[in-house]
Amino acid sequence: VKISQNVAILIDGNNIERGIKDYFGREYLPNFDLIIPEILKGRSLKRLIYFKEGKDAISEKLATRLKNKFFGEVVPCFKSADIPLTINAVQLAEHTDCIVIVSGDSDYMSLLEWLQQKGIRSEVASTKRSMAKILKEQAVNYFIIRKEHLWEYKPDIYKVETGIDAKTPDAETKENKEVGNEK
Repeated sequence: VKISQNVAILIDGNNIERGIKDYFGREYLPNFDLIIPEILKGRSLKRLIYFKEGKDAISEKLATRLKNKFFGEVVPCFKSADIPLTINAVQLAEHTDCIVIVSGDSDYMSLLEWLQQKGIRSEVASTKRSMAKILKEQAVNYFIIRKEHLWEYKPDIYKVETGIDAKTPDAETKENKEVGNEK
């Protein structure tokens, strides 16, 4: 049976990145090229929004990739993503069949309940350790982000390719300042 659903995926960037780093290590980042298709399972992607605290914390490379590959949008948040993500979910509820919250934060419990009362299928995706039990139980479906869904950041390879030591990004700036002072 093929299920025809329009799906909106709303990502709490800070929450999911912190969950991945706490569970798998600092060198791992989400690989949305693998995660999004698995979440969709052949369904149609209506909207993808990635919420991230702090305008300067948003990677331009990630924003471009999400836009080009999934017509996604990256939204900077003043504090946490909870309120902007919830507002967008409520706004999208009229136009979609399913909303997937990529976060394990139990703060989204009331949102899942509200969506289900409105007849919207609600799902969650997160790492096993960072997904709140009550969130997992409330969701119609849940997706566990595993190590094979991640991208491993390898600073040594980055250094060989770029000449910049990624482990100490301030080292180059500091070195340049010291060289500049000698002149």
